[in-house]
Amino acid sequence: MRFEELISLQKLDLNIKIHKTEQRIKEFYSNPKVNGKIYVAFSGGKDSTMLLDIVRSVYPNTPAMFVDTGLEFPEIKKFIKTIDNVDTFRPKVGFREVLQKEGYPVISKNTAKKLRILEHTTNRNKAERRLFVTGMRTCDGGQSKAGKLANKWLKKFLVGYEEYDKYNLDEIDNVKYIAPFSVSERCCNIMKKEPAKRYHKETGRFQITGVMASDSMTRKVNYLRYGCNSFEGKIQSQPLGFWREKDIWDYINEKNLPHSTIYDEPFGYDRTGCIFCMFGCHLEKYPNRFQRMQTTHPKLYEYCMNELGLKDVLKYLEIPYEDKWIV
Repeated sequence: MRFEELISLQKLDLNIKIHKTEQRIKEFYSNPKVNGKIYVAFSGGKDSTMLLDIVRSVYPNTPAMFVDTGLEFPEIKKFIKTIDNVDTFRPKVGFREVLQKEGYPVISKNTAKKLRILEHTTNRNKAERRLFVTGMRTCDGGQSKAGKLANKWLKKFLVGYEEYDKYNLDEIDNVKYIAPFSVSERCCNIMKKEPAKRYHKETGRFQITGVMASDSMTRKVNYLRYGCNSFEGKIQSQPLGFWREKDIWDYINEKNLPHSTIYDEPFGYDRTGCIFCMFGCHLEKYPNRFQRMQTTHPKLYEYCMNELGLKDVLKYLEIPYEDKWIV
C-alpha cells in the first residue's frame, strides 16, 4: 500500500470506515487458512472495546482473549469482568522477574533493543554495535541515520564511543555500557506475545487486533507493508489500521458504547496499557503518565517507584516522575 492511499483511507467518513472494517473482518474470517477460527485480542482499552463491538456485530459468538499481565489499571480489569465470552491467559513470568532478568523498558523498543545489544557484547554482534554507535554499515561503509543510536543516549549509556576508531571493528570492544541498570525491549514478547501464541496453539484461533497505523511509526510501516489482513507468515488481522483515535471516540459516543472509566474524570487517561511501561515517557508533557499516576493511583505509584525501582531509572534518564504540585 502507498502512503497516499493510507492518508485517503484515514480521511474517510466514519460510516464508510465501519463498512470497510466489516468487509476486512469478513475477508479474514472466510479465508481458507483462517476458516472462521478468529478471536479478538482484548485489552479492555477503548480500541479493543470498539473493535470487539464491530466484530461481534458481524460474528456474535467471537471470543475475546485478555492477557492478564498484572500491569493493567484496576478500572480496566473491573470493566473486563462486565464483558461476556472473554478467555483470560496469563504470562508464565511476572513483571518483576522480567525486569530482573531482562532489563527495563525505556525510551522505545528500537532504542531499548540497541542498548541491550550494546550491554551484552559478543564477537557476533560487533558489526551491529558499530552501526549503533557510529551509523556505519559493514556491508558498504555507508551511513545509516536510522541505525545509529541518538547522541543523547550514547552519552547516558556508553563510554569510549567518542574515541572509538569506527574503521577498526575490534576497537568497538572499548566502548562500554555504564548505566546502573539493564535495558530491554523483550518484556512485551514475554508478557503479551507468548500468552497469545499459547492461546492460538490451544484453540487454533487467529488474532484480530485493534492496532492502528497512527499509533506509531513502526505500526505505520507495518500497515503499509501488510495492510489490514496478512495471510503469509504470521496470519492476523488489523482491520482498524486506517482508523484514527478520533474515529474511535466518535464510534463510542455515537453508539453509546460502554467503556472503562479510566478514560473519564477524575482519571481522564488518553491511553491505557502496561501501566509501569516507560516507553515514550521522555516525550510526554507535564503531567506525564507517572506524575498523573501519583495523583490518581498513589498505591500503584509507590509500588512501581520503590518496589520495582522505576524511580532510580527515571531519575538517571532525567525524566520527571513526581507531580510538582504534590511534592
